[in-house]
Amino acid sequence: MFQRDPRAGAFLGGDRVSGQDIRDQNVTAALSIANIVKSSLGPLGLDKMLVDNIGEVTISNDGATILSLLSVEHPAGKIFVDLAQKQDKEVGDGTTSVVIIAAELLRRANELVKAKIHPTTIITGYRLACREAVRFMQDNLSIKVDALGRDALINAAKTSMASKIIRNDDDLFAPMAVDAMLAVKSINLRGDIKYPVKAVNVLKAHGRSARESLFIQGYALNCTIASQGSVVTFLAFVGSHKPAAMKKRITNAKIACLDINLQKARMQLGVQILVDDPEQLEEIRKREAEITLERIRKILAAGANVVLTTKGIDDLCLKEFVEAGAMAVRRCRKEDLRRIAKATGGTLISSLADLEGNETYETSYLGTADEVVQERISDDELILIKGTRVVNSASIVLRGANDYMLDEMERALHDTLSVIKRTLESGTVVPGGGAVESALSIYLENFATTLGSREQLAIAEFAAALLSIPKQLAVNAAKDSTELVAKLRSYHNAAQSAPAGDPKKVLLRYGLDLMNGDVRDNVAAGVLEPTLSKVRSLKSAYEAAISLLRIDDAIQCIPEPKPEADGHGH
Repeated sequence: MFQRDPRAGAFLGGDRVSGQDIRDQNVTAALSIANIVKSSLGPLGLDKMLVDNIGEVTISNDGATILSLLSVEHPAGKIFVDLAQKQDKEVGDGTTSVVIIAAELLRRANELVKAKIHPTTIITGYRLACREAVRFMQDNLSIKVDALGRDALINAAKTSMASKIIRNDDDLFAPMAVDAMLAVKSINLRGDIKYPVKAVNVLKAHGRSARESLFIQGYALNCTIASQGSVVTFLAFVGSHKPAAMKKRITNAKIACLDINLQKARMQLGVQILVDDPEQLEEIRKREAEITLERIRKILAAGANVVLTTKGIDDLCLKEFVEAGAMAVRRCRKEDLRRIAKATGGTLISSLADLEGNETYETSYLGTADEVVQERISDDELILIKGTRVVNSASIVLRGANDYMLDEMERALHDTLSVIKRTLESGTVVPGGGAVESALSIYLENFATTLGSREQLAIAEFAAALLSIPKQLAVNAAKDSTELVAKLRSYHNAAQSAPAGDPKKVLLRYGLDLMNGDVRDNVAAGVLEPTLSKVRSLKSAYEAAISLLRIDDAIQCIPEPKPEADGHGH
């Protein structure tokens, strides 16, 4: 395969694979990637266990997670891994199906090329088919969410969860995820309504069962206040007459988000100071303590009564906070503070220095919230920030037996939240369970026969490729895929050939019922997916397939040989 190509001419120092060979290689790579995730598609898909080079175990059936943990060498395989990641980022769900469709499109295109049809013709046909499919889906298959109400959101969430670890508890998690997304509704500067997934903070806590997971209004921080009372009580006893313990509840909070170490300033290593008087040493020590205290006083003078920092706070500084009646929290995650700053309208400050070289802290840096309170939830103490001004926040505390379960639950919840976001923002859903793919395959087959050019072959192949999804769903459910898919196609054919107003038009909504191995009206059964998810996955699969189909030559440069080490370090 890698012998020198006589057409290469003066081309030296590398391997060249061209023509049919490289296409076959690309198809093999694509199919091997698709075959890995194939069996994890759908509500009865199986999980994969992935062990990395240091023995870390991940158990998942999320296509994007599985592919991101594989080390893929082949460039075509890498394109498919990126495809799943892109789908995960844009839609959050449908990562497995997008890879399966893309691989099937590429395989069928390769068969056409072998039958002497030029790749350009195939690409044109695929483009036509994709455009028609998207138009048909939006015109004939999509249903407005407003017509179905809140139940549509919960059903879309349940459909997303159906293939995940939390499917048995979807009656708890689906309404919880819908409430969380509705709680973080925000309107941006252009007046668009947005539902940011990142505004929902997901915390994981060991123990109890998944059914004891909680939904909390407000942003939950997995930290506690810096002083639980003991050290400060002693300080208070010695020097001051103020109440000893730090407050656990502050209303009308002014929040300072800092990325600054509030411990006693220590002199840098490598700084030399020559002292000729022992009292000067004491002065240096005093000044070191004063530097941090001055910073804290500036922050408190700006009106802050809640201080969150990513670094430490020592006892001397804690005393200052307690006396001011402020709440201080140390060692917060920087990611959390960024989100809190965004939600409260504050700014995360990493240095108090201004342009003149002085240290200042302005009131405009402070974020505002109705209440900051430390509460005990199950076994852990959490800090809740309620009533954030700019973006409302919501938090979900997941409970589970072990880390693997919690991680997989978090991934499942992220997918579900993304699906709800897309459903709310696009406002339309389509029936799930292979209904869309079957309807499109029938429609495109009929559409192909209306064309009098070679593109009809490519469109017919596109139609057949879409059927790989319902077939795989049935196979994973241990049902007879050939019979089920044939039955589904006959229903959709009847629906599309029926005139407008005919009761048979309802058959467009029919999809697979994998539990009973039958066909049913999936809108009535509540199996719904956001239209946007299907549109994006079709477009992404088409783009990935044609980007590999365009390739007819691969030139691989051989790396320069490195001189062998002689073992003496010379």
